Amino acid sequence: MDFNKVYEKELSFQADRRKATVEFINIVSDLWYDKSIELVLFRNQLINRNVSDILDLHEYAGEFVGKPISIFDSVEIAKAIQDLKLPPAKLDIGKLTYEYHLEDQNYSNAMAFVSNKLSNAKKTEAVTPKDVVLYGFGRIGRLVARELMTRTGKGNQLRLRAVVTRGKVDRSVLEKRASLLKSDSVHGPFSGTVNIDEENSALIINGTTVHIISANQPEDIDYTKYGINDALIIDNTGAFRDKEALSRHLASKGAAKVLLTAPGKGVPNIVHGVNQKEYSPEEIDIFSAASCTTNAITPVLKAIEDSLGVVHGHLETIHAYTNDQNLVDNMHNKYRRGRAAGLNMVITETGAGKAVSKALPVFEGKLTSNAIRVPVPNGSLAILNLEVEKETNLDNVNSILKKYALEGDLVEQIQYSVDNELVSSDIIGSSAPAIYDSNATIVSADGKNVILYIWYDNEYGYSHQVIRLAKYIAKVRRYTYY
Repeated sequence: MDFNKVYEKELSFQADRRKATVEFINIVSDLWYDKSIELVLFRNQLINRNVSDILDLHEYAGEFVGKPISIFDSVEIAKAIQDLKLPPAKLDIGKLTYEYHLEDQNYSNAMAFVSNKLSNAKKTEAVTPKDVVLYGFGRIGRLVARELMTRTGKGNQLRLRAVVTRGKVDRSVLEKRASLLKSDSVHGPFSGTVNIDEENSALIINGTTVHIISANQPEDIDYTKYGINDALIIDNTGAFRDKEALSRHLASKGAAKVLLTAPGKGVPNIVHGVNQKEYSPEEIDIFSAASCTTNAITPVLKAIEDSLGVVHGHLETIHAYTNDQNLVDNMHNKYRRGRAAGLNMVITETGAGKAVSKALPVFEGKLTSNAIRVPVPNGSLAILNLEVEKETNLDNVNSILKKYALEGDLVEQIQYSVDNELVSSDIIGSSAPAIYDSNATIVSADGKNVILYIWYDNEYGYSHQVIRLAKYIAKVRRYTYY
C-alpha cells in the first residue's frame, strides 16, 4: 500500500468536505435571515455553528440513525429547500436526509423529494409577532434573553422588548447588566453584541433596543409607554408562584399573558411536548413551565408509560448546586442547604416526582423522589428506577426511546445519546430538556425493572422549554418538519 497516496487522498476528501460545510453554513444563514426558515439537524441547532461543529453533528446523526448522514447530502437537500417557496418554518434536515436515503428510488431528484415532503407547509397560517417582557434577569432570564436575541431573525415570532428589574437604572447598573449578559462562566460568551443606551435606560442587543424598566411591583408598569402592547410577561423572579400573585402582571397596561419559569399553584403546569395542547391560550392567560427536573423526566416517563406501562418508581436527581445554596457554611432556612455548595454533596427534597402528575395524571401517587445537590455549577442527572407492567429487555427499551427521539411529539424533548463516555459537562448547551443515556440503562433479569439515566442542562435545556411554551402561548409556532 502506498501510504502517501492514501494520505493525499484523505487530505483532498477532507478539503472537499469542509468546503461543502462552508457552503452549507451559508445556506443555513441565508434561509434564516432571508426567509425565516430555520434548519436543525436532529433537533440540534445549526445557526452560528462553525465547520467542526457541523461535521461533528453529522457524525452524531449517522450514529443515531445507524446510517451515514453526509454533509454532501445535506447540501443537496438544503439547496432544494432554498429553491422552494416556503413560509417561515423549522425543518429537520437530518430527518429529511435520512428519509431521502430510504425513499430516493421514488423520486427523480432531491427537489422532487423535498417538494413532496413539505407540501403541507403552504397551508399553514401566517403568525403575528409577539412582544415579550422578561420580569427578572437572573440565570434563566439571561439565557432566555440570549436565545431570543440570537434567534430573532426577521422578528416574525417572539420580540424581546423589555426587562424588568428592581432598583435604580443608571449607567453603572446598565453596564453590569450588559456584562452579565455578554459573559457567562458556564455557557461562555454571548454570540452577539451588547451595548448600553444610558439616555433611554436600555440595552442595545444585536442592534435592537431592549428597555430596562425599574419597578417594585407589576401593577406600577405601563408597558405601552415603550411601544409594547399585548405582551407576554415571562416571570423568572421566583417571587410570584400562585395564580393570585401572577395575576398582578395582568394589571399592567400592555400585558396580555403570563408565563412563570417555575412550578406554579392554581395555574396549568406545562411540560411542552407533553400536555400543552390541553390548555388553550385562547382561554387561559397564566401558565407555568414547571421545573427543569420535571421537564427532564416527564417526556421519558410518557414514552415508557405509553409503551410499557409504569406500576411505580423512584426518582433520584443528582442536581447541580443552585443560587439558593450558600457559597460557604452559613445560616439557611434549610439545614443542609446552609453548607458550602462547592464542597459538599447535599441531600434535599424535590417536588418533581409529584409534579409529573400535573402533566401526566396517570402518575398520581406512583413516584417517590429525592435530590442530591452536587458541587458542579450546571448539568444534572435524573435516575428513574421503574417497575413496568410489560416484560421488556435492554434493546427494547432503547428502541422505544430512540423512536420517540426520532419521530412524534417529543422529538424536541428527548435526545438519544450513543456516547459511551458521556459526563455532565458534555451536555451543557443542549437544547433538549432530556438526554437519554442509552449506554447506562439497566434492565433486570425478569424484565420488570428498568433503571434509566436522564441527563439535563438544568439551565439551558429548561430555557428552551420555556421558549417553546412561550411560542405556543403567543401562537407564533411556525410550520415544522421533524
